[in-house]
Amino acid sequence: MTLPSTTQRVLLQADFDRFARLSHDDNPIHCDPVFAARSHFGATVAHGMMLYSCICKALTEQVGPGVVQLEQTLMFPSATYVGDRLDVDLQLEADVDGTLDIVTEVSKAGTGGTKLATASGRCRVAAPSAPLPGVAPAPHLAEEGDAELYGLRPGMSASTTRTFATADLDEYGDLTGDRNPIFRDDREARARGFKRRIVPWPLLAGMFSDLLGTRLPGRGTGWMKQQLHYPSAAHPGEALTATVTITRLRAAKELVNLSTRVSAADGRLVCDGEALVLVRNLENKLEHKVERT
Repeated sequence: MTLPSTTQRVLLQADFDRFARLSHDDNPIHCDPVFAARSHFGATVAHGMMLYSCICKALTEQVGPGVVQLEQTLMFPSATYVGDRLDVDLQLEADVDGTLDIVTEVSKAGTGGTKLATASGRCRVAAPSAPLPGVAPAPHLAEEGDAELYGLRPGMSASTTRTFATADLDEYGDLTGDRNPIFRDDREARARGFKRRIVPWPLLAGMFSDLLGTRLPGRGTGWMKQQLHYPSAAHPGEALTATVTITRLRAAKELVNLSTRVSAADGRLVCDGEALVLVRNLENKLEHKVERT
């Protein structure tokens, strides 16, 4: 079953800059046209989590207000530039007791009227009328790789702590158009089994975007893949700590794998997964290259 395609919007640089302020991810590939022009992208590109918010908006509109996301995998096969017109397609693959498995794709117009995927993957959600099942943490498997890449080594980690305010949730809804009531209204959230309104999933995963794009590996990092699991909900007003840890380096392809986790102050895990990033455009690497040429 294919759910109706949703035309999202045409993104502007002002949208990139606004999402950077909301997520704290001011990676120059999103916000600095001069830097981005020197990268392999050639111009500024949208945040991966802004594309993810397009998927969440479509889920709210097509599955229904009150839909709860349990898992999401994402790949970013091509970049989204200023002026690209984005559509979201949802393909329902399975419905087991109200838990839906859905193929998700954000695309833009390609050559000859074709669609070019910019964020593709799949998700598992609980439909608005369905009870909420438990979610197991993501498995983290160690794999062999290289010992060093541009000063990066396996085991290196970075963390950040943030407390989202209700104003952040309101800004998320205004910027993305995602009007899921469980982000906006305590009563609606309680009706879905939560204590009160919850932090939107792209904001939680955006904590990884902040770390990956500004701290580890650093400014200029490009997101290739992300796996996300949501074992429990996060609420505005509570301190959340995100941590990313390098698990594998592949120097020949300039790729880095990292484990990614967000925990609440009481120790519960609210977001868990793994990231794959490209470090071809690291800021200090590009600056060194410019100095030598």
